[in-house]
Amino acid sequence: MKIALKSILLILALSLTVVSCREEEEKSEIEQLAEEEDAKVKVKDDKVKVKTDDKKIKIKEDDGEVKKKVKIDNDDN
Repeated sequence: MKIALKSILLILALSLTVVSCREEEEKSEIEQLAEEEDAKVKVKDDKVKVKTDDKKIKIKEDDGEVKKKVKIDNDDN
Protein backbone atom coordinates (compact mmCIF):
# COMPACT_ATOMS: atom_id res chain seq x y z
CA MET A 1 0.00 0.00 0.00
CA LYS A 2 2.85 2.36 0.86
CA ILE A 3 4.53 1.70 -2.50
CA ALA A 4 1.32 2.47 -4.42
CA LEU A 5 0.78 5.71 -2.47
CA LYS A 6 4.40 6.81 -3.00
CA SER A 7 4.25 6.09 -6.73
CA ILE A 8 0.96 7.98 -7.12
CA LEU A 9 2.42 11.00 -5.31
CA LEU A 10 5.59 10.81 -7.41
CA ILE A 11 3.60 10.70 -10.66
CA LEU A 12 1.44 13.59 -9.47
CA ALA A 13 4.50 15.67 -8.59
CA LEU A 14 6.16 14.97 -11.94
CA SER A 15 3.04 15.80 -13.91
CA LEU A 16 2.63 19.10 -12.04
CA THR A 17 6.22 20.12 -12.76
CA VAL A 18 5.84 19.34 -16.45
CA VAL A 19 2.62 21.35 -16.70
CA SER A 20 3.93 24.31 -14.72
CA CYS A 21 7.10 24.60 -16.84
CA ARG A 22 5.21 24.64 -20.11
CA GLU A 23 5.71 27.85 -22.07
CA GLU A 24 2.70 29.70 -23.31
CA GLU A 25 2.62 30.79 -26.93
CA GLU A 26 2.75 34.49 -27.57
CA LYS A 27 -0.19 35.89 -29.44
CA SER A 28 0.37 37.17 -32.91
CA GLU A 29 -0.15 40.80 -33.77
CA ILE A 30 -3.46 39.95 -35.44
CA GLU A 31 -4.80 38.17 -32.36
CA GLN A 32 -3.76 41.07 -30.13
CA LEU A 33 -5.50 43.59 -32.39
CA ALA A 34 -8.62 41.43 -32.67
CA GLU A 35 -9.00 41.44 -28.87
CA GLU A 36 -9.15 45.23 -28.68
CA GLU A 37 -12.57 46.68 -27.89
CA ASP A 38 -13.20 48.51 -31.15
CA ALA A 39 -11.49 46.04 -33.50
CA LYS A 40 -13.40 44.83 -36.53
CA VAL A 41 -12.38 41.48 -38.01
CA LYS A 42 -13.61 40.27 -41.39
CA VAL A 43 -12.80 36.82 -42.74
CA LYS A 44 -13.49 35.76 -46.32
CA ASP A 45 -12.28 32.77 -48.34
CA ASP A 46 -8.56 33.47 -48.29
CA LYS A 47 -8.54 37.00 -46.83
CA VAL A 48 -8.48 38.34 -43.28
CA LYS A 49 -9.02 42.02 -42.51
CA VAL A 50 -8.53 43.59 -39.08
CA LYS A 51 -9.41 47.24 -38.58
CA THR A 52 -8.87 49.34 -35.46
CA ASP A 53 -8.81 53.09 -34.92
CA ASP A 54 -5.22 53.48 -36.06
CA LYS A 55 -4.34 50.30 -38.02
CA LYS A 56 -5.67 48.34 -40.96
CA ILE A 57 -4.18 44.92 -41.64
CA LYS A 58 -4.97 42.73 -44.64
CA ILE A 59 -3.72 39.17 -44.94
CA LYS A 60 -4.17 37.39 -48.25
CA GLU A 61 -3.04 33.98 -49.46
CA ASP A 62 -2.19 33.56 -53.14
CA ASP A 63 -0.85 30.26 -54.48
CA GLY A 64 0.44 29.22 -51.07
CA GLU A 65 2.16 32.58 -50.51
CA VAL A 66 0.93 34.74 -47.62
CA LYS A 67 0.90 38.49 -48.18
CA LYS A 68 0.43 40.94 -45.33
CA LYS A 69 -0.33 44.64 -45.72
CA VAL A 70 -0.29 47.02 -42.76
CA LYS A 71 -1.59 50.56 -43.00
CA ILE A 72 -1.13 52.88 -40.03
CA ASP A 73 -3.21 56.04 -39.88
CA ASN A 74 -1.29 59.07 -38.61
CA ASP A 75 -3.20 62.04 -37.23
CA ASP A 76 -0.16 64.31 -37.31
CA ASN A 77 -1.63 66.53 -40.04
